Amino acid sequence: MSDLPRKAVTRTAKLAALPLGFAGRATWGLGKRIVGESAELVGRELQQRTAEQLFKVLGELKGGAMKFGQALSVFESALPEEVAGPYRAALTKLQEAAPPMPTRTVHSVLAERLGEDWRELFEEFEDKPSAAASIGQVHRGVWHDGREVAVKVQYPGAGEALLSDLNQLSRFARLLGPLVPGIDIKPLITELKDRVSEELDYSLEAQAQAVHAEEFAGDPDVVVPAVVHQCEQVLVTEWIEGIPMSEIISDGTQEQRDRAGQLLARFLFSGPARTGLLHADPHPGNFRLLPGGPDDEDDWRLGVLDFGTVDRLPAGLPTPIGDSLRMTLDGDAEAVYDLLRAEGFVKESIELDPDAVLDYLLPIIEPARADEFTFTRNWMRSQAARIADPRSPAHQLGKQLNLPPAYLLIHRVTLSTIGVLCQLGATVRLREELEEWLPGFLPPAEELDLGEDEMDGPEESVAGA
Repeated sequence: MSDLPRKAVTRTAKLAALPLGFAGRATWGLGKRIVGESAELVGRELQQRTAEQLFKVLGELKGGAMKFGQALSVFESALPEEVAGPYRAALTKLQEAAPPMPTRTVHSVLAERLGEDWRELFEEFEDKPSAAASIGQVHRGVWHDGREVAVKVQYPGAGEALLSDLNQLSRFARLLGPLVPGIDIKPLITELKDRVSEELDYSLEAQAQAVHAEEFAGDPDVVVPAVVHQCEQVLVTEWIEGIPMSEIISDGTQEQRDRAGQLLARFLFSGPARTGLLHADPHPGNFRLLPGGPDDEDDWRLGVLDFGTVDRLPAGLPTPIGDSLRMTLDGDAEAVYDLLRAEGFVKESIELDPDAVLDYLLPIIEPARADEFTFTRNWMRSQAARIADPRSPAHQLGKQLNLPPAYLLIHRVTLSTIGVLCQLGATVRLREELEEWLPGFLPPAEELDLGEDEMDGPEESVAGA
């Protein structure tokens, strides 16, 4: 019944053709060089053609191929502008849409999971999907109680396609590396594979979304749609109307960009503190900007969708993240080095120069130093180039650092969020969010003072009354 390409051999053949295409274009590029065209022009055209083929194939296949494409697309701001510009549309297209599955398949899944009388659950149901993504697509409807809803229907055969695609992609991960400098592709694919079973389980997604919806109910900044109904392969949630983040990236005003960026940073750091969960799929297709009031267009709120991938952090983000950020900003090289070694970022068998480690970290955490920071593609590209260049001391040192498993997903989510902030070109008061939500970022004495201030407030009110 699957409308993903039915045979594994078909999917494998499409993915296997990618490295052959890369090789063919390399030969074509050599030919162009022989007849006298400049290396720069040939290289630019070669990379553009490669990316166009890559994202076309990933989008057509859905499954793990598209999931990888979506994860990769948030890093397009790391690409040189002369390369990124021509195919930015191909990258960002993966964030919002994919070829839909036929109506007959949707009806079959709904009949199988909700019962043959499934239409009685809805006052209205739109056969045309409003969004199609890597493992499922969303239809708009009206629930039998009158609520507008989003009906998420999983593609039949999505699990097998996810694993098959990611296994195939991992075989030629090295060839994909040059498309996004500074990003190690193979660990990204491995981590996506590790999350497959969780993402396919809509009951886990419903639980994670319900926790967020309850915590953020009535929040002035963040909107999470409530869960209405869930069963295997089908998830029904309340519908939210808003401007897709991808549209803000392409056409938004600077005020919208800044507000979206601020709220995205706030959600990244406040979510774990408030829910014990980290939303771990921060590509623009999962966010909307919602008007917060009829008269104030700056009063935007952030709508958050798709809780299929989360990191469970019962105590919030690990305190060593905040500690290491604070120590780095203070320039305390020895303390930073000792903490990184204790947490497993520096293996016991390796000795590094603490001052060199500090020099490596300082440019990366520049956004946390100032009261506000403007995230730009140029800044992202400079960081990627610094780490990717084999001649760079940062590249040599980075190869010797280790990423402990407990921090892997947090690291990817943070990088992805920064990628989106750079796509937005947003000016963000990041330090403000870190002080409010990141354990360990404030010195212990300051945290104690803040706690005492909060405790004093109610007592003064009572006394005044």
